Order: sequence, then C-alpha cells, then structure tokens
Amino acid sequence: MKLTIAPMTRDPIVTKARPGYTLPVFACAAAIAALRRIHQNSSILSVLVNLVEPSKVVEIPIEQNAKLRADAALAITRSDPGDNLDLTRDTPIWVLVESVPDQAEAIALEGGEGIGRQVNQNDKPAIYAYARRLLHENLSQALKPGEKIRVTIILPEGRALAERTSNAAFGVVEGLSLLGTSGISQPLSAPEQLDAYRETLRQKAKYDCLAFCVGENGLDLAKQMGVKGDRLLKTANWLGPMLVEAGLQGIQNVLLFGYHGKLMKLAGGIFHTHHQVADGRQEIFAAHAANQGLPMADVQLIFSSPTAEAALQHLRHLDSTTGSQWVEQVYGAIAQQIDQRSHHYIQIHSERQVQVGSVLFDRDRQIIIQSKIGSTFLTQVC
Repeated sequence: MKLTIAPMTRDPIVTKARPGYTLPVFACAAAIAALRRIHQNSSILSVLVNLVEPSKVVEIPIEQNAKLRADAALAITRSDPGDNLDLTRDTPIWVLVESVPDQAEAIALEGGEGIGRQVNQNDKPAIYAYARRLLHENLSQALKPGEKIRVTIILPEGRALAERTSNAAFGVVEGLSLLGTSGISQPLSAPEQLDAYRETLRQKAKYDCLAFCVGENGLDLAKQMGVKGDRLLKTANWLGPMLVEAGLQGIQNVLLFGYHGKLMKLAGGIFHTHHQVADGRQEIFAAHAANQGLPMADVQLIFSSPTAEAALQHLRHLDSTTGSQWVEQVYGAIAQQIDQRSHHYIQIHSERQVQVGSVLFDRDRQIIIQSKIGSTFLTQVC
C-alpha cells in the first residue's frame, strides 16, 4: 500500500478548521525518537510516524531528547490536537525506551506517571488497541535484529488533567487514556465536522430507524449488542443539530444510545453535551429523584455527588439494602423525559415528527434503563 508523507504544518492564512493528531501519535513519535537516540548519539528534531489508520506517514516534531545511558534514552513531544476543544493541547508526552535483552517480547509497553489505570481490567495501563498497534508497527521496523525494548509512556500532567474528564466514570483512574481508532484528530467542535456528520446521516436516511451514539464507548457497546453497523451514527456532542437533521431528512425513528452522564443532559433541555458548553447533570438527576418521591436527604446527596456515576451508585445501594426500585423509577423518568424533550426539540426546529427512544448505560457498559420506545427501537436496529 502506497503511503503519503505529510509534514505537520500550520498555515496562518487558512481559516478552515485544522485537524491534528491523537495522543497515541505523539507517544509513538517520542518512542521512535528515544529508540533512535539509543542507536545514534545525536539530537533528533523530528521523526516520521506511520499512522496506520489512515495509511499515511506524518512528520512529528521532537521537543527534547537525551541519552540517559548506553541502553536508555528519553524523548519528549507535545500534543497538538488541531482546532479541537481538547484539554490535552500542548501537554508534554515523555517516553523512556530501555534495552531489556532478557524479556520475553520484543516490545513491552508500560504506563508511567499520568497514564491511567483500568480498574476493571486488573489495573492494566489505559493504552488501548490502536495505540498498541501504532507503537508496535512503527517500533518493530526500527529495532535491530534480536533487540528487545521496554517502552514507558509518561504524561507529567496526566493525573491533573484526568480530574477534568469523565475517565473515572469508565473505570480509568489516576491519569489519561491513550485512546482512539485513528491517528487523525478531527475538529469535532468545528462546523466542518458537524457538516461531515450531517452528510453521513443523509447517506443513511434510507433507513427508518438510526442509532445515535455520542462517542466511542457507545459505538463499541452498540456493536457488541448486535446493532447493525449501517444503522449506527456517531454524533459527538452535536446531538441537537443531528436530531434536527434527522427530522429534515425524513427519518422516522431515532434511538439515542449513550452514557447516562451525557444523555441525561437532554432531559434538562441541554442539546449540546460538551462539558465546556453546558452542564447540569446533578440538578437534572436530583430533580427527577425528588419528583419520584426520593427522601430529601438522599436527594441532597445526589445533588452534591461529584459525578452522575456516584449518584447512580447511591441509588443502587438504596435498592440493595432496602428492596426499593429507585434506579428503575428515577432512570425510567429521566429516559422518558429524554424521549419527550428530543421529540419536541425536533418538532420545533424542523417541523417534523420523529419518534425518539433512549438506552442509557453505566461506566461498566451495563445497560441501566431502556425507555419503552427505546426498547422497541433497539430490536429494529439489531
């Protein structure tokens, strides 16, 4: 397969939203530079990285690199996600590469400070499939015959940045994830990306029912549950505009499939779900709990919970200790409100009638609730 080489440049004249690269790409670049520094004791200003997905070679600048000893070197890159609302912008990525002749595998990947731990996966470092493939494919070509290395990825600011994410809700603690399925970081917050999502929706408008997923976790779980790939559509945080587009395109039914901490915002009339745009999860959660008759002390605890996941766990504790059904009652009301508000939102902005159902899951990717309509739609798209 022919590869193209694209240098990492920024044209100050171009006003179109600029894509960047995902965090695994910069980790890989630093690893390549550190390995090269072991092989040759000279400073490295940039390296070429094969993104694998897509099949493209890009040039990534190296901020610093140093040989620590004959068999170890450190290199540093800095994240550039393009024109995105991305908290990792300009964060440094350190990678330590060491020769380890007696280890079993040729390339061993480790998560250092700032790389999250997957608490549901025996504390494995949060280095996911694409990042591992990217590192293995690029580094294996640079190894000398019989050479074996240990690669430790460090995000000095990762632990602090993780506190501003929902990583803990998905079982990743004490740092960030090397997540993604592609090396290109598209500007999801830019109008051009919304246009691309709309175009994808138009191509799928032949179906009478589509499943909208905010992010990768929803897409992955939906596929595992048997939802057909051609019925799935990623919306990122553009749920409002995408629901309206569904109405304009004459789609009859939409299934909203997502993490409860995201989708419950719709029950409060928040149709752009990025945390930097609007929030209100605790308020929405507490209001529905109170409306269902939850005792005031418990409502206050939900209102003061640091995350929607923590509030869910409190309801589950009440159910397990008292025999109540607060999870089903409260989330049933939230799901019904999501359906009704979404239907009304589409009707107002497109003057079309679209039925909306919802399926909400938790951080362990377990389904919490399916609205009555959502349950029906789920069978249609599977």
